[in-house]
Amino acid sequence: MNIKKIMSGLRNCPCGREHRADLERVEIGRGYIRETGRFLRESGFPDRLLLVADVNTLAAAEGVCEVIASAGFELKKLVYPDFKYARDVNVEEVTALCGDVGGIVSVGSGSLNDICRVPAARLGLPLCIVATAPSMDGFASDTSPILRNSFKETWKAAQPKLIVADTDILAAAPVELKAAGLGDMAAKYIAITDWRISALITGEYYCKNIADMTLDAVSRCLSLAGKLREGDPEAAASVMEGLVMSGLSMKLAGCSRPASGAEHMTSHFLEDYKCLRGIWPEFHGKKVGVATLILAGAYRRIAKEVEAVDAGADPEVPGGLLSHFDPEFRDDIAALNRTPITDIVDPEKVKAGWQDIRKIILDTVPDENFLRERLLAAGGAVTLDEIHTAPGLMKEALRYHAYMRHRLFLTRILPLAGVDLLDYVDLPLKAIPHN
Repeated sequence: MNIKKIMSGLRNCPCGREHRADLERVEIGRGYIRETGRFLRESGFPDRLLLVADVNTLAAAEGVCEVIASAGFELKKLVYPDFKYARDVNVEEVTALCGDVGGIVSVGSGSLNDICRVPAARLGLPLCIVATAPSMDGFASDTSPILRNSFKETWKAAQPKLIVADTDILAAAPVELKAAGLGDMAAKYIAITDWRISALITGEYYCKNIADMTLDAVSRCLSLAGKLREGDPEAAASVMEGLVMSGLSMKLAGCSRPASGAEHMTSHFLEDYKCLRGIWPEFHGKKVGVATLILAGAYRRIAKEVEAVDAGADPEVPGGLLSHFDPEFRDDIAALNRTPITDIVDPEKVKAGWQDIRKIILDTVPDENFLRERLLAAGGAVTLDEIHTAPGLMKEALRYHAYMRHRLFLTRILPLAGVDLLDYVDLPLKAIPHN
């Protein structure tokens, strides 16, 4: 993956911003786990490194410690038994071990990467990620979703300097993890739709080049869904490139807009609810994929069926906003909504721009049947049963997720337009057997 070529293509971007990235090198290929030490040396990593992993990711990346040590590096290790949640206490654990090292190596995906990115940013340390599964799009991100008191927050973090991915390891990853990665990629259709609509209504910054690059990566990933499930290394390589591109797009845009919209916040609502109760919330991309499928159908139905709107002031939230969140989260939600994001929305612009909003949705969001078929081809989840979520909880998530971040989504605009999202939602309840 040629980072220099990508950056060169964005020089003098019509959006008017100078795009920058800290990611210098991405190595994706067969047998590359054996080259990790060389890649670290050539990328200028210091001699003493902290390696963070769990027993599962170390098993998947068998021999990585020995390979790095053979290149002359001294490794200090933090190995968890079975790491699932990125919590603030874990960030502090990693930070506390960084006093005598010059860099960090995260072996794994998702949450393990998240708890390493924050200390790397705090301390100015170079970060290398050795990926063990193409399960999510955060590899090249410069933010980390961290649980604080079971409430998911987005923390500023460091983008890795180096990413290494052995396609044999990626291809051999569990189908559930690979399908989660595809679900996370499919989410970009909703994310970029929300971004475009907010730019139309509020003048928020938007970069068409970044959006197009992201959607091209999504299209490539979805086209390989079946091969990904079969364990094809070339398919794993292409999906991994797409996942890296998605994370890189966030850094280039200076925000998570290209990769995260209403579908991610719906997933966060479910995660917060379940984590507080000690319930395993399922893999991030698995839930995001189902949320994307639901919202894709709802967005397209709204675009087709609601021909005009008479927008007005932001209505009072039925039943009181805070009552729909656990007491532990209410201070955070109250703070986020003290100045409602809709204060920047002119209802007249929503009314006048409704035809453009409809066009954006229909131009950007693919048919839900296509998305369902692609997720199924990858062995992914497409129903509430498969993410162990009751219909009532999903309805709560769909109605109130937009209040969990001070950012404008279509789902936050709809109440001003007098449109009830749930009137257009079709909840997929029962599991569909995978062939």
